[in-house]
This record gives sequence, C-alpha cells and structure tokens, in this order.
Amino acid sequence: MTPQMPHTPAWKAFTFVSFGLAVAMLGIGVFFANIDTWTKGYLAMAALLSLSSAFTLAKTLRDEHETNRLINRIENAETERTLREAIPGRV
Repeated sequence: MTPQMPHTPAWKAFTFVSFGLAVAMLGIGVFFANIDTWTKGYLAMAALLSLSSAFTLAKTLRDEHETNRLINRIENAETERTLREAIPGRV
C-alpha cells in the first residue's frame, strides 16, 4: 500500500477559492432572482441543506474509506504473522 502524498498549498487554495466562488455565485443568484421573498428563502434553505448534506456525505465516505484501509492493514499484518509462523525462515 503506497502512502498518500499531502495536497500542495496551491491545490488547497484553489479548492477553497472555488468553493467560496460557488457559494457566492449561488447566493447572488438567489438574492437577485426576480421572485418573491418566500421563494428566495426556500431556495436559500435548500442550498444550505444541499451544502450541509454534501459535506456530511463526503466525510462519511472518507471515514469509511479510512476504516477499510485500517482493516486491510490489520488483515495484512495478521496474514504476514501467520505466514512467518507457518514457514520458518521466512523474513
């Protein structure tokens, strides 16, 4: 299993700026839409719920991925230990 390389500062900055621009564009679009205030409020709440759900989904998938990586490392270590015990002289 190869270790993951950390993200570069430029990539992190790009993702933060992209996210900020997307949220700002959505907010500006809702604010300047030619619709009544109740509809704007509904769209704003739906947008916030969508953002919250996207973060929750991403975190859940990442946590599950990390858990599976840990389980695989443990299983590989157990297999390696079993092979060392079963085959004398194996390094």
